[in-house]
Amino acid sequence: MRHLVKGKKLGRNSSHRAATMKALSCSLIKNKSIQTTVAKAKELRTYIEPVITKAKEDTTHNRRQVFSSLQDKHSVSILFDEIAPEVGDRPGGYTRVLKLGFRLGDSAEMALIELVDFSDYQPEKKSAKKKRTRRAGRSNKPDASDSTPVEKNKDEEVEAKTKSAGEEKNVEAEAEKAAETKAESSTTEDVKVPKEKKEATTEDKREAEDAETDASEEKEEKSK
Repeated sequence: MRHLVKGKKLGRNSSHRAATMKALSCSLIKNKSIQTTVAKAKELRTYIEPVITKAKEDTTHNRRQVFSSLQDKHSVSILFDEIAPEVGDRPGGYTRVLKLGFRLGDSAEMALIELVDFSDYQPEKKSAKKKRTRRAGRSNKPDASDSTPVEKNKDEEVEAKTKSAGEEKNVEAEAEKAAETKAESSTTEDVKVPKEKKEATTEDKREAEDAETDASEEKEEKSK
């Protein structure tokens, strides 16, 4: 059982592991960000952050302690002169580990470890959710002002389509009404014409009958 055994062995003995942490720490201080495996990045974070905390107070004793951890004068001067003033009052958490995926070949999980105060990466801030209040007279439907431009464009297109369809229906209805009125007028004319013809025929018959009666009366008078 691994009781009271801190950290990962990383496939190395103690001296090799210490040399690896020193080399990674110096390269991180000089370059401000390095790429390595996720396991090494997490171990480096626990190794370098106490060193940065000691560098906040620039004293001879602290410089000697930091040098014992790094074994590099140039890295010590950069840490005390450049990094410590930028860190300021930050209470720990000087580094950030970002996973990059898997390495070709052995498929080891890779990560980028960087100093937070020297990074251009800004994590996305979570938008504060609006608190919902239960009040009478308010519906849960979204307002038109909250809709996105894409949704507004879609709504406008739908409205235009509905308007055009309504106009087409109105035009068709007007055309149908005009056709019906034309048909009705033609039927009424057709109906009127035979009535006039019937009236004309009845008058002719009456005149013929009158003429016959007159002729018959004249014949009777002559015969007398």
